Amino acid sequence: MRKHIVLLSSIAFLASCGDNQEVSKVKEEIKTTVKEYKFTELDAQARDLFGALPAVEGSVNDPIAKLGKSLYFDKRLSKDNKQSCNTCHNLNTFGVDNNSFSEGNDGGLGGRNSPTTLNAFLHFSQFWDGREPDVEAQAGGPIVNPVEMAMPSEKFVIDRLSSIEEYKTMFREAFPKTNSPITYNNLKSAIGAFERLLITPTKFDKYMAGENEALTSKEKRGMKLFIDAGCITCHAGPLLGGDLYQRFGLSTNYWDYTKSKNIDKGRFDVTGKESDMYVFKVPSLRNITKTGPYFHDGSVESLRRAVTIMGKTQLNRDLSAKEIAGILFFLETLTGEVGEELKE
Repeated sequence: MRKHIVLLSSIAFLASCGDNQEVSKVKEEIKTTVKEYKFTELDAQARDLFGALPAVEGSVNDPIAKLGKSLYFDKRLSKDNKQSCNTCHNLNTFGVDNNSFSEGNDGGLGGRNSPTTLNAFLHFSQFWDGREPDVEAQAGGPIVNPVEMAMPSEKFVIDRLSSIEEYKTMFREAFPKTNSPITYNNLKSAIGAFERLLITPTKFDKYMAGENEALTSKEKRGMKLFIDAGCITCHAGPLLGGDLYQRFGLSTNYWDYTKSKNIDKGRFDVTGKESDMYVFKVPSLRNITKTGPYFHDGSVESLRRAVTIMGKTQLNRDLSAKEIAGILFFLETLTGEVGEELKE
C-alpha cells in the first residue's frame, strides 16, 4: 500500500511538471502493481491446492514404450480386427471417443462411459469403480472383455501375436532377458509404458510453476470462483481429481438431474459394501472441455449443464450464471494435447 502512495505522489509531481510521458509510465506501474497485489494471495492458495503435472519420463523410442504404442493402435487385439485401444481412447480426440457408451467388437455397448487415457496413469486407481490399481492392470481387461474387444482368452491373444513376425522382434527387443517374451503380462506392461507418456501440460502448469502471467486475470477470477464454490473438495491436486472416491449425489439423487436411463451403483458392484453405493472415482478435470459427454454414463452432453448438476448434487448449491461462466473459463486452461509423435 505504501508503494501505491509513493507512486501516486510521483504522478502528482510529474503532472505538475507537465511530463505526460513519465505520468503514463508511472500510471502503468501502478496498474501492474495493483494487479500483482490483488492476485498474490490467490496465486499462493492455488499452488497449495493444485500443483503442476510431472514431466514426461521416458521416450516413445524406448523399446517397451515403442511396443506399447504399436499394441495401442493395433486392431488385431480385437476378435475380428475391428478395434484397437485407440478406437475408444482416441489420442486425436483427447483420449476418448466422445460417445456416451463405446461400441464393442460385436456391436454391443459398454456399460460405462470410456474415460480418457490422457494423464490416466497418475490416477490413484483405474476405471470408474477403481477396480484396477494402475494402467498396466487396466490395459489387459478390455481386450478379453466379451462386450469390448472380445478376444476369447489371453492365450488366444498371445497365440495371435506370436504368429506376427513384427511382434516377435519387438517383444524380444523390449524384454531381452526373457526366453519367451510374448506374454500377456508383458503386453500389459508395454501398453502401460506407452500410456505413461500421455501427459498433457498446459499454461496452467506454467502458472503452477511460478509464471504468474501464464493465466489472465479473467482465468484467475474463474479459478477463484472454482475454489470458493467448493469444487476443490474433490477436484484438487495436479489432476484436479483422480485421487479419491466420492458418492455421486451427496445432497440429492444424481439421476434426478442427469436423467440417467439406468441407475449405476458404482463401487458397490465391486465391494458389495453399502457405503460404496453410488460411489465412483472422482474424474480428473484435465481436458474436461474436450472429453464429453459427461459422468460415468455419458448422460450429459453440455459441460455447462454438468457443472450446474455438480453444484446441486455435490455442493447443494444453485450456482449462478456468473459462477458457472467463470468456472468454465478456468476449465479451458486445463486443455492440452500429447505430442504428435505419440499419435498414430
